[in-house]
Amino acid sequence: MTETVDIHALAGSYALDAVDDLERAAFDRHLRDCPSCAVEVAELRETAAWLAHPVAEASPPRLRDSVMAQIARTPQERSRRASTSSGRTTRDRLRRWGVAAVAAAVLAAGAGVGTWVVAQQQVTNLRDENARVDAVLAAADARLVSQDMGGGRVTVVVSPSRNAAVAVLDGLDSPGTGKAYQLWMIGASPRDAGLVPSGTGRVYVPFLAPTFGVTVEPSGGSDRPGDTLVGKINL
Repeated sequence: MTETVDIHALAGSYALDAVDDLERAAFDRHLRDCPSCAVEVAELRETAAWLAHPVAEASPPRLRDSVMAQIARTPQERSRRASTSSGRTTRDRLRRWGVAAVAAAVLAAGAGVGTWVVAQQQVTNLRDENARVDAVLAAADARLVSQDMGGGRVTVVVSPSRNAAVAVLDGLDSPGTGKAYQLWMIGASPRDAGLVPSGTGRVYVPFLAPTFGVTVEPSGGSDRPGDTLVGKINL
């Protein structure tokens, strides 16, 4: 890796394990201090896995035109924090990838009309969540805390001013059949902060607590943390 390479530009290659040992080591160090890249890598890996899921149904007429029109209508906003100093378009690439992934999955699967309606709603939901994630990453008081656990790394980007966080799981071991990773914000009592069905994923959390925790629970989630604690992070 030469000095002229913008390390942020390695996010896609790193997510697909297409970097050499020196680049991997450098990007590993970079991820510990860059919330934007931490989120991007997790989402790229999650999307790549999603696109590999096979489905076979007849496609409704004009599906491709509708998909491409939806992509064209989706705003490609860029986080101010993510684009400072280097002028890179990390968040732009991520937003295009994330929204296009929903569309590409439908196109590749040849989904039916009912699935297409669901996919359209997923695009809308993804766009709304992306805006909330960007707001946390761009907040002046945003800070990153991370910790190795479960065979991978968990990163939490915290913004006290927005009373919100973005939690990123990257490369954790599979939680097992019928299981998922459940996230918790732990104060006076634990509060459910979302589910990640595999060892890689991202969750927007609309509230904060002193401690963030990860457990393995049934795939539908639990009301309270079980005994399978993966790890905790003091926020």
